[in-house]
Amino acid sequence: MENDLERELIIRDFLARQRTTLANQRTLLSFIRTSLYFLVSGIALFEVDKLDHVRELGYLALGLSFSILIVGIINYIKVKKKLAKGNYLNM
Repeated sequence: MENDLERELIIRDFLARQRTTLANQRTLLSFIRTSLYFLVSGIALFEVDKLDHVRELGYLALGLSFSILIVGIINYIKVKKKLAKGNYLNM
């Protein structure tokens, strides 16, 4: 009987879980926003014709853009799985 009571979420715990879920989504959107900034910067650096050495920075910005996007998606999925399991101690 005590196990059933421990498993039942009180309203405070339920709201905390909802806040954590929304924070996880907000963090994913921040990763996407940062990735888009790097993507736009990389494309803009490709359009600079007068400076040839800037093109390498464009490639770097594009690589960082995709890397940040992948890291953000992996982080989102990892935290979402932990929330679904109820594993809050190791976040």
